[in-house]
Amino acid sequence: MFVKMAAFTGEHWRSELPGHEIFIKLREKLHLEPQASGRRLAKNLTFCLNGDLFVWDDDDSVFYTTNLRQLNSEERDSSAHQTLMCINPPRFEVCEVLLSPTQYHVALIGHRGATVLELPQRWGKKSEFEGGRSQINCKTIPVAERFFTSSTSVTLRQAAWYPSETEEPHLVLLTSDNTLRFYSLKEPHTPARVLSVSQSEEDSTVHTRGRSYAASLGEIAVAFDFGPAAGAPRQRVGQRVKEEVLAYPLYVLYENGETYLIYTSLAHSGGTLGKLLGPLPMYPAAEDNYGYDACAVLCLPCVPNILVITTETGTLYHCVVLEAEEEEESGAVERWTRGSEAVPSLYVFECVELELTLKLAAGEEEEPVESDFTCPIRLHRDPLCQHRYHCTHEAGVHSVGLTWFNKLHNFLQSDEEDKDSLQELAAEQRCIVEHILCTRPLSSSSSAPVRGFWIVSDLSLGATMICITSTYECLLLPLLSSIRPPSPPLLCSHPGVGPGSSPLRGLANDPFEQHIRNILARSSTNPLLLRAGDKDMSSPPPECLQLLSRATQVFREEYILKQDLAREEMQRRVKLLNGQKKKQLEDLALCREDRKSLRESAERLADKYEDAKYRQEAIMNRVKQVLGSLRSQLPVLSDSEKDMRKELQTINDQLRHLGNGIKQVNMKMEYQKKQMEKGVSPGKASIALSVHQKKCVQGVLKEQGEHIADMMKQIKDIKNQFSF
Repeated sequence: MFVKMAAFTGEHWRSELPGHEIFIKLREKLHLEPQASGRRLAKNLTFCLNGDLFVWDDDDSVFYTTNLRQLNSEERDSSAHQTLMCINPPRFEVCEVLLSPTQYHVALIGHRGATVLELPQRWGKKSEFEGGRSQINCKTIPVAERFFTSSTSVTLRQAAWYPSETEEPHLVLLTSDNTLRFYSLKEPHTPARVLSVSQSEEDSTVHTRGRSYAASLGEIAVAFDFGPAAGAPRQRVGQRVKEEVLAYPLYVLYENGETYLIYTSLAHSGGTLGKLLGPLPMYPAAEDNYGYDACAVLCLPCVPNILVITTETGTLYHCVVLEAEEEEESGAVERWTRGSEAVPSLYVFECVELELTLKLAAGEEEEPVESDFTCPIRLHRDPLCQHRYHCTHEAGVHSVGLTWFNKLHNFLQSDEEDKDSLQELAAEQRCIVEHILCTRPLSSSSSAPVRGFWIVSDLSLGATMICITSTYECLLLPLLSSIRPPSPPLLCSHPGVGPGSSPLRGLANDPFEQHIRNILARSSTNPLLLRAGDKDMSSPPPECLQLLSRATQVFREEYILKQDLAREEMQRRVKLLNGQKKKQLEDLALCREDRKSLRESAERLADKYEDAKYRQEAIMNRVKQVLGSLRSQLPVLSDSEKDMRKELQTINDQLRHLGNGIKQVNMKMEYQKKQMEKGVSPGKASIALSVHQKKCVQGVLKEQGEHIADMMKQIKDIKNQFSF
C-alpha cells in the first residue's frame, strides 16, 4: 500500500500540470494572436531546468515557470508560478528557446534576430528565483541587433550555443547569406568570428545575384550541428609537422543534400580550423545525392557518431561518420576536399520515411494516393538515450530509436574483415519509428503545429515527453517503449553463466523473447490525433470515415495480424518444448536406471578391490621372506652387509678408545681424591690464588667436566644400541 501511495505521489505532477494556471492564462490570450493565413511552423517555446518548467509567452514577452517537484509535494498549489520579464524584450516573433550549456542563459531565437535572457539567481527554502518573487525583471542581451536592423533581406536560419562549458558562452548564428557568426555575450554586436559557408568562392563576393543563383541550385546552408569534441589537425606554415588541437566538428547541411565540415575552436586558429571542408562523400553513392530539400541535421553524441539528415518530404538518412583512410588515392580525396586535408565519409546506413500526414486506407480497386505534403522538420536529442531522437514538425511529433546501434558498435570494435555481416545487419535490423502525435491528419486539414517540446530527464519525476499544442494544451506522453538506454550492471551480476542457468542460454544470440518482439514490432501506429479549430465543431463525415478506415487498417495489420503470428509462433514453440520435455523425461528415466546399475557395479568393484588389495599384501610379504632366506644362504656378503660390517668394526675401535679414555679419567680422579685426603700440613702457609687464577682453574675444571659428561653419554648410547 505504501509503495502504491509513493508511486501515486511521485506522478501527481502529471495530473496537475495540464490544468496549471500557466496554461489557463495562455489559452485566454489565444484570441489576441493574429490569425495567420498561410502555413504555420512548429515552435519550441519550452524547456526544463532542475525540475522547473519554463514556457514562453510571446504576447507579453515573458517566461512563466513552475516547479514540477512542488506539484508532487503535499503543499502543492496548481496556481503557483513565477514570471520572468524581459527588461529589453525582443522585437521579433520568438520561434525557439535554447538553454546554454552552462545553464545560466536562455537564447530567444526568431527569424529576424536573437536575444539572450540571463536567468536570475536562486535562494530561499525552496530554491526559487530571487526567493520566490512572483515577478522578476531579467537582464536581456540583444545579439546582432544592428546587423539585422541594417540587413533587412537577411534572415536567421538557425542558432545554437557553442557546446563548450568551460569557455565564455558564445551564440552561433547561421544567416541566409551563407555565413556563420560567433557572438560573445560580452560583445553581442560584433561577431567574435565570421565563417563563410559558401560552396564557391565567387558566392562570397557577389551579394544578391550570387545568392539567388546559389538558392536556385540548392547551395544555401539551411542547418548545422556540432559534434563531440575531437582532435583536429593544425598545419604550420612551411612545416610538415601536424599538431592536433581540441576542436568541435561543425557539420553544415545545404539544401541540395550535401554536408560540409568545419573544425571550430575559440582558443586556436589556423590550419584546418575554420576552413570549410567537403562535401563529405556519402556511400553508397546515389544518383539524386539522397534527395533535395534538406532542412535539418543532427549529430548524435555516440561512438561512432551518427549523423541524421532530414528533408522536408519526411525522409531521414542515418549516416555513420567514418574517418578517412590513408590508403585512399590522392586523386579521389582531392575531388571531395578543398585542399590536401582528408575529410570523413558518411556511410548511409538506412533511409526512413516519416508519415507526416496519415496514409489513408485505399479500397480494393483504388490505388493508394501518395501525399505530397512537405514541411520543415526539427530534430531534438534525447537526454536519456544517445541513440534516440525526436522529430517535431507542422504535422506532429515522431520518435526514432536506432535499435541496430549496439550491434554496429560491436562490429566496428571487432577485428572482423567480413563486411557481409554488416550488410545482413542493415537488412534485418531497422530503426523503430513511433508516431506520437498527429496534429494534421490529412493534407486538407488546418495547420496546428506544436508550440513546445521537451524530454523530462529528471528520474525523480519520471521520463516523460512534454508537448504543448497550438492551443496551449499540455500533453504528457510516454517515451518510445522499444528503445531504452542500457541499465548499469548490478554489483552482484556475474559475466559468466550462473550455476543455476542452462548453458544453452549462453549460446542463443537471439532469444525467443526478442524474436516475439521482432514479430510484434510495428511499422506504423495510431498516434494521438489533434485538429485545429473549435473543439465543439465536428469534423466532416468523409474525413471521419477516412480516419476511421485508416485506424481500422492499422489495428488490423499492425496489431491483430501480428498478434496472430506471435500466437502461432508461441504455439509452435510450446509444441516443440513439450516434445523436448517428453524426450528429456525419457532420457532422465534412462539416466536414473543407468545410475542405479552403475552404483551396484561400483559396489561390486569396491569389494573386489579390497580383496585384491589384501591378497597383494600377503603375496608381497611372502616374496620378502623368500628373498630374505635366499640372501642369507648366499656365501658372499652383499654390499649392505659389507657396509654394516665396516660400521661395526669402526664402532668397536671407538669403544676401545673410549674405554681407555675412561680408565685414564678414573685414574686421575683417584689421584685427585688421594691428594685431597692428604690435605695441607698445618705448619705450611696456605696458598692464596688471585681472582684471575681462580677463574682459569674454574674454567679448566668446567671444560673437563663437560668433556667427561659427553664421554659418559656416548658410552651409554653405545651400550643401549648394542645391548652390552
